[in-house]
Amino acid sequence: MVLIRCLRIPFSTNVERVALAAGYKGVPIEWIDIDPGDRSYAEELSGQPLVPVLTAGDEVVSDSARILDWLEERFPEPSLLPSDAAQRAEVRIFADWFNRVWKTFPNGINDGVGDAAVHASEMRRAVGLFESLLAGREFLFGSFGLADVTAFPFLEYASLGLSPGDDDPFHAVLVEHMPLEGDSPLHAWVARVDALPRS
Repeated sequence: MVLIRCLRIPFSTNVERVALAAGYKGVPIEWIDIDPGDRSYAEELSGQPLVPVLTAGDEVVSDSARILDWLEERFPEPSLLPSDAAQRAEVRIFADWFNRVWKTFPNGINDGVGDAAVHASEMRRAVGLFESLLAGREFLFGSFGLADVTAFPFLEYASLGLSPGDDDPFHAVLVEHMPLEGDSPLHAWVARVDALPRS
């Protein structure tokens, strides 16, 4: 197996996605920690400053969603996607919605873009959608997979709060604007996913 390396910074939600997916698949990763204040190595490797950045031989892959696809293609078992074509499409649609739509709400609050009250309202409304997906299920689409890997690193803050030493204002937004009732099924889901191995 080609040595897989990946750049990370502490508490990165997108890095957590890759760690969860690779852990589930049993794929070892050599993590390279970089200073959040100095992204020059990430830029040198990938032409952009964000983490994670994965390297494997001559391949360089940035963006967590693209890295998840890369892992699924090269290490198909156990799969992050259902075997049924329609169910695979549903999971793909959810992941795309989460990345392209849902993430704009906390990002908007954190970056001061758009109406913060509207963004906060959309985040609270989405909590009900996530809870409904867990009705009678242990994971968002039944079995653990891409949907859980995509959403968990962001939704965990609603249940677990901030970790010691995590002073990222974006994470504070995630804590503040997704209040959960004590009996919310998201608490148990977060605990189940959090218990899974990471690479």
